[in-house]
Amino acid sequence: MSDTLTQDELWSLAHAERAALADDLAGLDAAQWARRSLCGRWTVEEVVAHLTAAASLGRVRWLASVLGARFDFDLHNDRRLAEHRGVDPGETLARFRRIVGSTTSTFGPTEAWLGEVVVHAQDIRRPLGLARTPPVEAVTPVARLYAARDFTVAGHSAVAGLRVEATDGPFTAGAGPLVSGTTLALTMAMAGRAAYCDDLTGPGAAVLRRRCVPA
Repeated sequence: MSDTLTQDELWSLAHAERAALADDLAGLDAAQWARRSLCGRWTVEEVVAHLTAAASLGRVRWLASVLGARFDFDLHNDRRLAEHRGVDPGETLARFRRIVGSTTSTFGPTEAWLGEVVVHAQDIRRPLGLARTPPVEAVTPVARLYAARDFTVAGHSAVAGLRVEATDGPFTAGAGPLVSGTTLALTMAMAGRAAYCDDLTGPGAAVLRRRCVPA
């Protein structure tokens, strides 16, 4: 895989991951839609509505929403989630399917918006026991972004002073005590999902676990 993907290539990966998630969601029952996700207080259905909102707001609408919430980003997210949630899970899923091919985003690199779907899809899949793992080529650019800077998640802070190495792909970063695992497990740990720290090994794994902060 090339070290640098074009924006079109990154968006294509994001679209594929959205489509795969939509297919996974199609068979859920009411109890599964109401299951708590790995994403803080949100249920599976709420995470899906959040993904729809994220792919529907351009910069102007996002700024208006944040200003309207007086920079309370939890309130901003909750309002937009409610706007894009359907009257039932079937409608919520239908709304999500409509944005599968969207390239709408706010600020920051395209890797961040690929990361939005990669991470939130696993927030849903892991509690539900859904087996699909996104391909390494989709997760690697997200891992590189998270390790390089604190943007949508505090990934750089999480791995500061550590050496992180993927066991299934080319991702490596940092220097210090080693933490190794799949690209996905490292990415999810950098995103603050402590459940994925169970999948990591090495002398630095305990350090990274302590730094995992829920979203």
